[in-house]
Amino acid sequence: MRKAVCLLSGGPDSAVAAAAAKRDGYEAYCLSFDYGQIASNEIKSAKLVAKKLGAKEHKIVDLSVLKDIYGSGVTALTDKKMKMPEKFEPSVIVPFRNGILISIAAGYAAAIGAEAIYYGAQKDDAPFYPDCRPEFAKAISEAISRGTDSKIAVENPLANMEKFEVIILATKLKVPLGLTWSCYLNGNVHCGRCESCRNRKNAFKAAKVKDPTKYAV
Repeated sequence: MRKAVCLLSGGPDSAVAAAAAKRDGYEAYCLSFDYGQIASNEIKSAKLVAKKLGAKEHKIVDLSVLKDIYGSGVTALTDKKMKMPEKFEPSVIVPFRNGILISIAAGYAAAIGAEAIYYGAQKDDAPFYPDCRPEFAKAISEAISRGTDSKIAVENPLANMEKFEVIILATKLKVPLGLTWSCYLNGNVHCGRCESCRNRKNAFKAAKVKDPTKYAV
């Protein structure tokens, strides 16, 4: 059976992308990353989602050194001293995160003979995050093919979908949305205030899908 490496953050977008890989006829070999993010709950959710989706393998990659590389005052996702915004601000960008993670996925894909790498950037992210744009996926896909002398393709199945459409697709693919984690913080439940929690709430509301998430507010 064909193999795909799936970047699985623990959030709904990446979970849907991994489910799309299975829909497309691939076995899912999932990678999750500890890059020093405050929300380590993401990784716990990723483990649960990978199991529920029937991933062939699921590896957790320790990239916690990135927290030190970025240092202080760069991204609120790794720096606890920074204020966590309730709407989009540049402080929620983790510089070239997808580029770094996809590059590691390329090495894994080449090692196991995978034909594709799936990641879950969606249309709403593209205006704000350069490494979520279709032109980025196309460029890094070409670089990987040249760098591995293979035809490994970077697939972004959600590229033309808004987040509420991703939620609708999740229900069709039977993705366990209740197991996913979106919050930038690391509480017992989603904070309900941060930019990511607000996006999650709005997406479920727009999709007219019952939100299984527990929020603090």
